[in-house]
Amino acid sequence: MAVEMLNYADLAARLKVSPEAARALAKRLRLPRSRGNDGKALVSVDLAEINHAPLPARSPAGHQAITPLRAKIETLEAELAKLEAVAGGHRSDFERERDQGQKVMVEFLNMIAVAMAAKEATARLEGELTALKARPWWRRLSGCYAAQVREISHRPKHCSRAYRKSSPSQIPG
Repeated sequence: MAVEMLNYADLAARLKVSPEAARALAKRLRLPRSRGNDGKALVSVDLAEINHAPLPARSPAGHQAITPLRAKIETLEAELAKLEAVAGGHRSDFERERDQGQKVMVEFLNMIAVAMAAKEATARLEGELTALKARPWWRRLSGCYAAQVREISHRPKHCSRAYRKSSPSQIPG
């Protein structure tokens, strides 16, 4: 058969494909191209040499590959919803554990403060005990008696047991 000069639309009509498919075929087969007087591209083609079998037309409404994909999408969406519900439960567990951890940390810090106060009190009392042991026995005895007298003298008269039980002449001080 003879070589013909066809534009893309004419080539598409002869091959029963779209003009875009005809252009892609001409590029793929490296057919010689030139510009016509009207500015459109012309392709030199021998239709007998081209063994082009167009693909069967697809029907967009009843496409067989879409139905299984839609079913798979629905399955994945259902799985996603389940996983989001589980994640929500894990999130609430996490928040509860975090709150509990914060409470434990506050309690721990309070216990540290109590322990530090107890250590300070222990150190103070040990210092007082060491100072008391350094004094002779008779000074320690007079020091205790003096502390009792001071305590009694600073109490109001109506609160003191010594005041209620004894006469005012018996109260030391």
